Amino acid sequence: MSTKAIANWTSSLTYSSLPLPIIQSAIQSFYNWTGCTAGGSAHPATTIARNALTPFFGAATSTLLGCEHRTTDAQHAALLNGIASHVHDYDDTHLETIIHPTGPVAAALLSIAETLQRPVSGEEFITALVAGIEVECKCGLAVWPSHYDVGWHITSTTGSIGAAVAVSKLLGLSPDQIAHAIGIAATQVTGLREMFGSHTKSFHPGRAAQNGLIAAILASNGYTSSLEALEAKRGWVNVVSDDNKLQNLVASLGKEGFWEIEKNSFKPFPCGIVIHPVIDGCIQLHSRLDGSGKRCQDITDVQLTVHPLVLELTGKTKPRDGLEAKFSVYHGAAIGLLLGKAIPGQYEDAVVTDTEVISLRDKIHATADEKCRPDECHIVINFASADGVPASIVKHVDHAVGSVHCPMSDNQLTEKFMDQCVPVLGLERARSASEWCWALDRHKDICEIKDVF
Repeated sequence: MSTKAIANWTSSLTYSSLPLPIIQSAIQSFYNWTGCTAGGSAHPATTIARNALTPFFGAATSTLLGCEHRTTDAQHAALLNGIASHVHDYDDTHLETIIHPTGPVAAALLSIAETLQRPVSGEEFITALVAGIEVECKCGLAVWPSHYDVGWHITSTTGSIGAAVAVSKLLGLSPDQIAHAIGIAATQVTGLREMFGSHTKSFHPGRAAQNGLIAAILASNGYTSSLEALEAKRGWVNVVSDDNKLQNLVASLGKEGFWEIEKNSFKPFPCGIVIHPVIDGCIQLHSRLDGSGKRCQDITDVQLTVHPLVLELTGKTKPRDGLEAKFSVYHGAAIGLLLGKAIPGQYEDAVVTDTEVISLRDKIHATADEKCRPDECHIVINFASADGVPASIVKHVDHAVGSVHCPMSDNQLTEKFMDQCVPVLGLERARSASEWCWALDRHKDICEIKDVF
């Protein structure tokens, strides 16, 4: 009875039972999410969705982060904040499953918190956030890797379940009601990997947030589902994958050493995380080139050795725009070498179609090696030489920045937050928002967020 076991664990979870490192991980995850959401609020994918759906907005209760003084109904806020949080592909990643866990959960949780006729403390919010992320990632691990390999976007297919659990926790639902919410969420399977590189990829976590929110609200009003929605023969796990490791994973919920949120990682670059070792190495090589007197124009070819997932997920050799470039290891390497940085500005369409970037991109070749870890790569740059003697520079990245072994510091996360938020909020509001989010656990009412974003 895995579904019921999850429901019972969720119902009994308390803030006082959360270890300090878990609370700190939750604050970091929420902080990173708010920056990504505000930063993505003006992206065309977000604005198109917002403008298209405005005629259907209901009572304005919930904040759209990054849209000054803009509110909408909870369902649409969950959807639109979820889209905004993922559109730059800059949000957090649970590396074992490649789930972006906070987006669906936080988008649903914040939108419903603002509708309640009572204060929601930071401690209460964190407890619900942790519950949702833990269940979301355990479900992902239960179906990994066959679920992802066949073509499901695991962030959204598990995200609706995580969102339903989090909202159920915040609403104080009974174990049976939480189990029904899980079932209502699980039946709303959303997200195909075919959509990567289009606006629809960011729609996935937004829709998952909306679906999970609806599931919890329906369950709170007596709507029923199967109480074995996850584990039954024709339940979620067995329908969406050839793997089924759910029972043991559920038994590990809340156990020391088995917290999934503690494994969360944060992206220094706004693209598929499997590209990060290459970008990290190429940015370091950019500095070496500057010091050596060599120029990118003198490069004859660049040879990358990468984990097999890099070519499977990010093998686009000729991306047509910024969204496709997020799935091009060749573009990532080119901007790292040529520009020495990779923030959202390097994924604008104008950069992707720049002739100098294209020229270097066409000289880059990648080879998959099963011995290469996901956070590792090997780079060899070959140059033309005036005296006819070949020259090369080699760089090996053992653990990319942003990985579990080389995590971003709070100072780096703050720099990332400000880089995204200042263009949207202005310097002073961005500073206030940053300070407010870092103090999440000390707030008496999470709804104060509308005053800072």
